[in-house]
Amino acid sequence: MTQGSKLKTQDLHRCRWAGTDELYIKYHDEEWGKEVHDDHTLFEFLILESAQAGLSWITILRRREGYRKAFSNFDVKKVAAFTDADVERLMQDTGIIRNRLKILAAISNAKLFIKIQEEFGSFDKYLYSFMPDGKPINNFSGITPASTPISDAISKDMKKRGFKFFGTTICYAHMQATGMVNDHVPECRFK
Repeated sequence: MTQGSKLKTQDLHRCRWAGTDELYIKYHDEEWGKEVHDDHTLFEFLILESAQAGLSWITILRRREGYRKAFSNFDVKKVAAFTDADVERLMQDTGIIRNRLKILAAISNAKLFIKIQEEFGSFDKYLYSFMPDGKPINNFSGITPASTPISDAISKDMKKRGFKFFGTTICYAHMQATGMVNDHVPECRFK
């Protein structure tokens, strides 16, 4: 990054949480709150957000490439077919959070993700079936909740289907990450 572009970036109005970490700024500016309807990306964020449970998002963001390699570039069919040997391989992988329960949940969640695709035609259609008029929400309140009645309903349904590490707070973070809700503050240049 050149000095001129760095100054330009610093002069932009953005959400405070992006801070000064370049990785966080890039994620904020290019991904967070941007509408995604691609099941591959929705699965990637399902894996990443579930891995985040109890940790900071920057911890996961810094390991994103490690997760990409460890979880077959987020190919849901490949992850669903992971074996006990894959679990042991992942438990030794320093590029990810080595939590056995989260690893097992990622594999199980991949199988359930496929079942939802089969039932609804896509995971995207499933998620948007919970949204008012099937559309994303653009939040102009300037208040960023940790969860909403919609994230409550989605996480409750997913839990009933057997998903793990996807409570209402993680679900809402997934909604923010994939643009189901745009929580950029009103004055943010990236709203």
